[in-house]
Amino acid sequence: MILSALLANIVDAGTGVLTLAEDMDLAEFLRSRLARAEIGHLVAVMAENLADLPDARRQQFAEIDWAAWAALRGQLGKSGAPRDEALWFAIRALIPATLMWLRVYRESTPYLFDPATP
Repeated sequence: MILSALLANIVDAGTGVLTLAEDMDLAEFLRSRLARAEIGHLVAVMAENLADLPDARRQQFAEIDWAAWAALRGQLGKSGAPRDEALWFAIRALIPATLMWLRVYRESTPYLFDPATP
């Protein structure tokens, strides 16, 4: 897949998660089956697309917490409390930090986000 498409998928999914979880506290998140399911789907999209980035790009995006994303991918296959805790961590910490760094990278290296770049 083209790098810009992977990055667009990551940003779109992350924005979707933050939109769905906006103003949600943990108790509301745990009560909301529909939102939790959709958030789980979007977090999985992010995790898969991040995992699909070539190693050279991962090194270029050094500030992204690759270890946390790899650990999160492992938790997404589980059910119950471990998965919910992993999703909540993603919502409150991992996704905001990842999107912030991607904004920084977009400003400093816009060609990576350009569909014309292979």
